[in-house]
Amino acid sequence: MANKLAADKQRSVLHLLAEGNSLRSVERLTGVQKKTATRLMVRFGHACRQFLDEEMRGLKLDHVEIDEIWTFVGKKQARVHVDDRQTSPQGDTYLWVGIDAETKLVPSFIIGKRSADMARRFMVDLASRLDMPRPQDWWSTEFEKIVQISTDGFKVYPEAVDLAFGPYCKYGTIIKDYRNANRPPGNYSPGKIIGTTRQTRFGMAEDEIYTICTSHVERNNLTTRTFMKRFARLSLGFSKKLENLAAATALHFANYNFCWRPRYQDWSGKAGQLRPTPAMMAGVTNRLWKFDDLFEEVKARHLK
Repeated sequence: MANKLAADKQRSVLHLLAEGNSLRSVERLTGVQKKTATRLMVRFGHACRQFLDEEMRGLKLDHVEIDEIWTFVGKKQARVHVDDRQTSPQGDTYLWVGIDAETKLVPSFIIGKRSADMARRFMVDLASRLDMPRPQDWWSTEFEKIVQISTDGFKVYPEAVDLAFGPYCKYGTIIKDYRNANRPPGNYSPGKIIGTTRQTRFGMAEDEIYTICTSHVERNNLTTRTFMKRFARLSLGFSKKLENLAAATALHFANYNFCWRPRYQDWSGKAGQLRPTPAMMAGVTNRLWKFDDLFEEVKARHLK
């Protein structure tokens, strides 16, 4: 059944959600009931997922950084029955996300448990979106490296990367060591980083070890938590249904890839002038989009 809200009202609700407003604040600002706004978000979010699946193909990216972001669905993991913790959609849930270090494009993301199976699914999906070369002769010893992959030390990654990319990527891991010196109890500020351990896994030369990095995807995690309070720690924001979480995530990344403009940074770390959108930087589109453009494009393709 189609949504009976006027198109302008739908656009306003979705734009407010994409800008980080909660469903209850959207209800207060627009007068649209929370249940109606939720149904609209789920419907449009699924359409955004289909839109991204179509657009994020044949990408040429240099360096993709991978990380996972924690949240929970319905209730905390400790409150899920022991027999249901591996299969229940409730409890701890992770957003697996990759970002290109140069263009800041998010080519792929997936929501699920923090398991080896989800790692394999995510890496296979990521590989399907890149411009992979044709298989070479079996006796060939030279393979074109189309992308560099950087992850943390989570032990499920090496097998997943090898399964998805084989000899066509360079892969390395970085482990950051923190020290919580002089931090009083109850203080949730991050600890002081005291060192990093980089390791080339396969496809990388030893002189490329210092290119291994996950700082960009970790900074993008902050952007994700800022615009989706479902991922914010120590807050009241969480998803009651996995479907709602998936839809909100797809809406966020569609808006981020096509409408969000990051900033250049100088060597001092200060933000500089605005960059083109990640989709423009990666060659997915050749023009600047506003949210109105995204709304009309997604609606015309998948919400007829």
